[in-house]
Amino acid sequence: MNPQYFLALAVMIVMGWFAFGIIYNLRRGDALLKWMQSGLPRIGEKTTFRWLGTSVAELVIARAKPPFRRLETLLVMKPRDVFWMTIIAMIQRRDDVMIFRAQLNSAPLLDLELADPKTWSGRSSLERARQRGWDSKPYHDLQLMAPKGLLDLAASTVDKLNEPMQKVSPRYARLSLRKDMPNLEIHIPFPDYKKTDSTNYFEELRALARAIAERNN
Repeated sequence: MNPQYFLALAVMIVMGWFAFGIIYNLRRGDALLKWMQSGLPRIGEKTTFRWLGTSVAELVIARAKPPFRRLETLLVMKPRDVFWMTIIAMIQRRDDVMIFRAQLNSAPLLDLELADPKTWSGRSSLERARQRGWDSKPYHDLQLMAPKGLLDLAASTVDKLNEPMQKVSPRYARLSLRKDMPNLEIHIPFPDYKKTDSTNYFEELRALARAIAERNN
């Protein structure tokens, strides 16, 4: 058969995959953004929004309500528009993830990393902590790391935060506390926006931040 036929077929497949991936991500992101509209005012009244490419949406609340000062939210989706990047994402076990990066009114007393080593972002954060020489131990199905001599304090801190954490999400790829900014970073799966009330969801996020602040008292 004519080689040009196979070339044309390959181009059609690649372009079709590209179009499908873009449309899927944009629709998925748009559905979640619409769900968030009623809940975000619990964090702050004014939100700026932009798409960073076709796979990442960014929302920033520069003047947030206590216990936050600032909250950045990223909706990070698999790069479904490029075939080989989709395959790489599958190999790396990269799922769609919601990332919260917050500056708090009261910074945590210690630095810690709680992460799932089976996830892409969890592995990356744990590797960075290992490079700093942090201590490490298993924590349920996750891995907990903290600077030397502070691992027991980190474990007791996470114990106290467990209940508000579970109300935000039953699964975590990463939870990070820092004395420097961002004071709090969370990587979790997209919420089930068809079954979850947005206002309650963001109120639970505020409750988690308050629990972190209470650990400082």
